[in-house]
Amino acid sequence: MSQSNTQRIDSLKNTEVWQTVCEQQDLVSNSGVVVWLDGAQVALFYLPAAEGRTLYAIDNHDPQSGANVIGRGLVGSIKGDLVVASPIYKQHFRLEDGSCLEYPQQRLRVWPVRLNGDEVEVGRA
Repeated sequence: MSQSNTQRIDSLKNTEVWQTVCEQQDLVSNSGVVVWLDGAQVALFYLPAAEGRTLYAIDNHDPQSGANVIGRGLVGSIKGDLVVASPIYKQHFRLEDGSCLEYPQQRLRVWPVRLNGDEVEVGRA
């Protein structure tokens, strides 16, 4: 685990509850997988070649189309920001904070996420 991932995990230790949602082997490099967490679909993106943070958890629900498809979106970078493009209308959401580049009024929920050994854990309130 990189030093910045270790620092990120240390800063997230205060999250109320960590819930295991899958194993690291269930993740697909540079792509999304969707898990169920407390009644919500959460898209996990594993980017092992990214500098710094390599794991992101973001809402799977596309606010523009109303479909649960964000986990099927393409991951890329725009002006230095890691983004996922919605597969329906192609708007881009920043993986870091869920903000939409094209429609600032749209935002996806993000969750703290970490690797704990081989387990993928998502923070929940």
